[in-house]
Amino acid sequence: QVHLVESGGGLVQAGGSLRLSCAASGSIFSINAMGWYRQAPGKQRQLVAEITSGGSTNYASSVKGRFTISRDNAKNTVYLQMNNLNPEDTAVYYCNAHISTTQIRNVILAYWGQGTQVTVSS
Repeated sequence: QVHLVESGGGLVQAGGSLRLSCAASGSIFSINAMGWYRQAPGKQRQLVAEITSGGSTNYASSVKGRFTISRDNAKNTVYLQMNNLNPEDTAVYYCNAHISTTQIRNVILAYWGQGTQVTVSS
């Protein structure tokens, strides 16, 4: 069993900042890429940012220069620092991680967190 638990969402005014965290736990053998997605009401879930196990990053164009993704491999945790938030960033943010378990080490599966709400008021 693998679990991803997110924290750090909330309500913030436009121009403000939030930091999301996502900790993976369970029967983890290794974690490859980790990332954050978001889904606004009536829209499809979309990639916000992702980071490889080696630290390479990729961002959606709408968040470049405002959001920073990072990870602590020792803690199996990924972070998303969100600065200069605007109302268009309002969404449920989901953590994603590609993990191989101790039971099946040669198979990598994608796991999702339960989501955390981020609301930005104008």
